[in-house]
Amino acid sequence: MTVTSSGYVVPLSSVTLADLERVGGKNASLGEMLHALAPRGVRVPEGFVLTADAFRLHLREAKLTGWIEQTLAGLDVRDVRALAEVGQAIRTRVREAPLPSVLVPQLTAAYAALSRSCGDAETDVAVRSSATAEDLPGASFAGQHETYLNVRGVPALDAAIRACFASLYTDRAIVYRTEKGFAHSRVALSVGVQKMVRSDLGSAGVIFTLDTESGFRDVVLISGAWGIAESLVQGRVVPDEYWVHKPTLRAGFRSILRRECGTKVVKLVYAEGDGRAVREVPVAEADRHRFVLTDDELITLARWALVIEDHYSRTAGRPTPMDIEWARDGRNGELFIVQARPETVHAAKTGARLELFHRKGKGRLLLAGKSVGQRVGTGPVRLVRAAEGLSEVQPGEVLVARMTDPDWEPVLQRVAAVVTDEGGRTCHAAIVSRELGIPCVVGTGSATTTLTAGQVVTVSCAEGDEGRIYEGVVEFTREEIDPATAPRSPVPLMLNVANPDRAFALAQLPSAGVGLLRIEFVISGWIGIHPMALVHPDRVTDAGAQAGIAARCRGYASPTAFFIERLASGIGQIAGAFYPRPVIVRFSDFKTNEYAHLLGGAGFEPSESNPMIGFRGASRYYDERYREGFALECAAVRRVREVMGLTNLKVMIPFCRTLGEAGKVLAELEGNGLRRGENGLEVYVMCEIPNNVILATEFAELFDGFSIGSNDLTQLALGIDRDSELLAPLFDERDPGVKRLISMVVTAAHRAGRPVGICGQAPSDYPEFAEFLAGLGIDSMSLNADALLGVAARLARNASPAEPSDLPALATVAG
Repeated sequence: MTVTSSGYVVPLSSVTLADLERVGGKNASLGEMLHALAPRGVRVPEGFVLTADAFRLHLREAKLTGWIEQTLAGLDVRDVRALAEVGQAIRTRVREAPLPSVLVPQLTAAYAALSRSCGDAETDVAVRSSATAEDLPGASFAGQHETYLNVRGVPALDAAIRACFASLYTDRAIVYRTEKGFAHSRVALSVGVQKMVRSDLGSAGVIFTLDTESGFRDVVLISGAWGIAESLVQGRVVPDEYWVHKPTLRAGFRSILRRECGTKVVKLVYAEGDGRAVREVPVAEADRHRFVLTDDELITLARWALVIEDHYSRTAGRPTPMDIEWARDGRNGELFIVQARPETVHAAKTGARLELFHRKGKGRLLLAGKSVGQRVGTGPVRLVRAAEGLSEVQPGEVLVARMTDPDWEPVLQRVAAVVTDEGGRTCHAAIVSRELGIPCVVGTGSATTTLTAGQVVTVSCAEGDEGRIYEGVVEFTREEIDPATAPRSPVPLMLNVANPDRAFALAQLPSAGVGLLRIEFVISGWIGIHPMALVHPDRVTDAGAQAGIAARCRGYASPTAFFIERLASGIGQIAGAFYPRPVIVRFSDFKTNEYAHLLGGAGFEPSESNPMIGFRGASRYYDERYREGFALECAAVRRVREVMGLTNLKVMIPFCRTLGEAGKVLAELEGNGLRRGENGLEVYVMCEIPNNVILATEFAELFDGFSIGSNDLTQLALGIDRDSELLAPLFDERDPGVKRLISMVVTAAHRAGRPVGICGQAPSDYPEFAEFLAGLGIDSMSLNADALLGVAARLARNASPAEPSDLPALATVAG
């Protein structure tokens, strides 16, 4: 494409970041990528730019410059009605004024050149606003200015450009500049005209080079939906979401940690001759349950995102997470980057202080959706069904709507939380709430019909990926942590992590890794189906279970593929979050009654009078009643280690009763491609049965390390069913007999050259027990997240040897 450069119209390819004051943030970024990153394979559609000088000329010739300044002077932006009147008056005059005569021939020539280069008489273009004070670190806001899509012909282009000029004075833009301290007269608007990517026939979405909720930097988050991306940004759809792990991606692995299929019920497509030239249509049922991107496309986009982030980081001289828009042309499948800007919410935060909320109270769960941020808000519900109701919103209320609009921003600043029926984590409501630090739950599906005006609710975004709305006031505690000043324990402290959704946040705590990742928690929370029901769906006779299994597995190649990918995603998200720190995953240890409650599970489980000491743990893995299910667990672990490249993952065998059983389980592992020592694989064993302690030296010859399960060890040492309410007062891990057993296994393991840690509940509940373990010289303790800093402080302050009465006896017994 050849465009004659003038003071007012310039080729996009001639623009760089150095031209920000002349062409605004969006256009400067697009031009920078075209000339600097296109040679590295990043595709950016070509186009041209009307500079900020063109905008200023437009205002001068229409004699609007002074009038606008006077009109805005003294405006109280908190007065919603006055703001709306002033904004509307300014926009009308800017939009209705004709473009300066000097601009028209330049614009016509540039559009003709772009059309020729695309092989069209009048090509379709996107017309985007680019203000000179936006998309800067600390100065960015969703949807301030307008974009017009599928614009064809000079008359339509002329009108779209004037409408873009006018959008510098949207209500939300006026408020934003006022609050940021930008003088209105010092901000100008450039317009980018870019060849449309036919994403209406394909798909489009957004990329962040960090996790948007936790700020975790080692992932690329990609969202996408069918059609033009505006449906996603407007919150009209719940998009697909994908997380890719940066460090292992850089090392050459296809490290897709997780894929979540959105509902994607509608899409925006071309609508010839219709105003803004796009229309909303329903998505076919089959496509709603199909991912919009293949794995190859995901990896391509993630690699481009790293190229873009690396380039902007070098340019800025500091790490610069990016907010990127992508589109896939449905005619040829080609991917494009259509916008990139620095991410501002997490980048603007100073220091590394973490804010954690822990739910203490109970409340009735009313509904759930996607969480935005990690905070909690409480207040009475304010239902807003149209913009006219915004003036009634009071400070501290919970705003509930089908979806928010960019013009609502002045009101959002004073609410306690936001809840919407529609949208995903990259929609307008999510982006604005994230920047304002407001808890927000999107995509609930029914908030406006489930919640009632005035009803007091608690909105929680602090419990992982699922945002929850509880009835009434539910108590949460707030903890603020500065990892840089956290106490340093003399014993490595690890974490027990059950919920993959919290992994990115928890990984920022000063821990040595994950000492216990229970597979059964991922199975129950993310899969919900008995593994054998997926291996043998023909043996599931209940019609309801059959339907439920089919619904959950929709979109996957097979039921077993669903299990392997979902389990690998849950494990991989935790392993990726803590990479390269060690993560120990324990194979499933459901009891038969727990397995039976999984979907389709009743027909695969025996009835036991005491499941706590029944068919559980290692005994299942080589038994024909579960052997094929264990093979699926092994396949998921292999996917994490070999495909994702997360070799920091170690595996652990629970409830291994005998040495003979240990040999059988190791053979099953090897038969399923998990050979101890191969590719650095370490296999640990839980020490939770007295026989593990008595034969610790022999078990040490078969395994790479031990992890003490104090709950089961206490149960079997004291002869107490740990589920028994009648005997609960007698159940105590601090009993001298239990402590003696722990002392014995620590000494025996160390003599055999094997590490030994503890992942049971005791050190989390009893700080003095943690001191006892430290005195024994235990190699690590794995704790609940809310106990980590307290135990670290106590150990750092009161490190002391173990109780003398235990140690001599320990040496005698273990020797």
